Amino acid sequence: MTLNPPRGGRSAARAPFVLLVAILSVILAMLLSTGLAAAHAVAEGDKGYIQEITGPHLIPFMYLGAKHMVTGYDHLLFLLGVIFFLYRLQHIAIYVSLFAIGHSTTMIMGVYFGWNVSSYLIDAIIGLSVVYKALDNLGAFQRWLGYQPNTKLATLIFGFFHGLGLATKILEYDIAPNGLLPNLLAFNVGVEIGQLLALSAILILMGYWRRTTSFWKHAYTANVLMMTAGFVLIGYQLTGYFIA
Repeated sequence: MTLNPPRGGRSAARAPFVLLVAILSVILAMLLSTGLAAAHAVAEGDKGYIQEITGPHLIPFMYLGAKHMVTGYDHLLFLLGVIFFLYRLQHIAIYVSLFAIGHSTTMIMGVYFGWNVSSYLIDAIIGLSVVYKALDNLGAFQRWLGYQPNTKLATLIFGFFHGLGLATKILEYDIAPNGLLPNLLAFNVGVEIGQLLALSAILILMGYWRRTTSFWKHAYTANVLMMTAGFVLIGYQLTGYFIA
């Protein structure tokens, strides 16, 4: 079936792509800005709040979790890559659920059991997850390896690393042990709420773009930009690891 651009001509058909490029460009600028490449970093005001409180504080931690996901551009880049060529809601639900399971498991366990892992190395792997998904969308693995890696398993595994990346940052702020588990669970609920909100916005943008002729023209460029952002994140984190 031939896809026809909506009324408004070529400029209307290109609008979603232009918006996506603008978003990816902003992310790249943030990655190149000193101090902003730590996507899992907690804002100073939130840091002070976390360090001062004791006992269960479910609503504030839900808010912090949602805020983290909505502003966590590394998560959003990976999710964008995951759903880029997914059209059916049931398929999107499967992949997003796998990511959520992985993210939730290591975030909670990492903080609760105090796993001490280098945040630089974990964030570099998170950057690698973005590169991996962009290459997967470009069909690189089928050309290079002659087969398609298990995309569901990869989404789950990278979800583990995304959750561990957040855990390494939360551990730096010494959350009080009193009420730790309820607060972590509330934080995780907030993360999932934020993920649903961010994913809804992405799906609306992608749904409109897919109905235009510009989608297949510029899908390659969008994934190259996404891959570039992943490489920048990897380079920044590895540089920080060796310098620190």
